[in-house]
Amino acid sequence: MTTKDARAFVDTNVLLRAMMPQMALHKQAEALVQKMWTDDVELWISRQVVREYLVQATHPNTFTPPLTIEQVLEQLETIQSLFRVADETRAVTAQLLTLLKTYPTRGKQVHDANIVATMLVYNINTLLTINVDDMKRFADKIKLIPLLNTVK
Repeated sequence: MTTKDARAFVDTNVLLRAMMPQMALHKQAEALVQKMWTDDVELWISRQVVREYLVQATHPNTFTPPLTIEQVLEQLETIQSLFRVADETRAVTAQLLTLLKTYPTRGKQVHDANIVATMLVYNINTLLTINVDDMKRFADKIKLIPLLNTVK
């Protein structure tokens, strides 16, 4: 993936691990993100990923103790300077509704479908994720790069 116009979407689970040294797979996630940048891949997240990052970073089941809002807001400033951020537009919602008619999706899986909808609207064809099992239903629309396959 070394074309000039290459784009990849970074799922929340990879972004968290790349940004948080205390998380399992931190070095692998950080290396994957760095490799994408080295290969001139434009990396994207969405407003959904920003919200999910806030939830996870401040949740006591993710970190003990959880990060403060001030700490997370500081991290998000850095994140938003490093990654392109896709807005959730009317076109994204329309694409989401189309995907929901085509792919069996329910409950929390709607969040996954929304990521794919965002990717399609923003012409992003590659997803960096740990969540391969839930995302593979969309494999005819996007390419999956699973973090766990990059672990040496």
